[in-house]
Amino acid sequence: MVQIFLDTASLKEIEDISTWGIIDGVTTNQKIFLAEGGVDFKKRVLDICNVIDGPISVETTQTSVSELLDEAREYASWHKNIVVKVAMYGNGNGLKVVSQLAREGIKTNMTVMMTFNQLVLATKAGATFVSLFYNRSKEAGENADQIIKNYVSLARENGYKSRLIVGSIRTPEDVATAISAGAHILTIPTKILAQMPFSKRTEETIAEFDKAWQDFLSLRKAEAKPPVTR
Repeated sequence: MVQIFLDTASLKEIEDISTWGIIDGVTTNQKIFLAEGGVDFKKRVLDICNVIDGPISVETTQTSVSELLDEAREYASWHKNIVVKVAMYGNGNGLKVVSQLAREGIKTNMTVMMTFNQLVLATKAGATFVSLFYNRSKEAGENADQIIKNYVSLARENGYKSRLIVGSIRTPEDVATAISAGAHILTIPTKILAQMPFSKRTEETIAEFDKAWQDFLSLRKAEAKPPVTR
């Protein structure tokens, strides 16, 4: 069964959507935290961990290998569910960091990936999760749907443990397409996820059934009246 992560750092959104019973984890990044204003970063991360008992991705912000490792170890020390996000830097630094963290038993989510090759390298380095940026990949001229299919097939055939997260989701249709392609996990912004339960035809059908029930109750009430005697 595909898993659904919520792509947000809003505690209110997470608390609201968690009551749906469908959220398996949360992903965050620098832009997502910027949208939250001047919140206490560590407190918000821990608050999220207290709401969702699943992987909570927190992204590193440094660039050198040593700084990235220090930052990753710090985040990982905060809570057992924290997954450290590390970008796929073009100079290979991200791979160095992920492979070292894997040796230390720290869960990682290698992120900002657009190509099949990047996903394979991240998997080989030992990433717990590998994140494909679906629409950004398309904008870069890649066939994102085929990348998902190819990676999932390769992972299944070779017994890879890394789980494919598909992000950069912009419409409910993106969700359906990525799931159909075989994505292990979708990370979805709240505004997109909130649209997914809605269908105009479903709402019309509910209204039709509700009216039929009220008509039924009215009919029963009329038939239950005692006959008028004179």
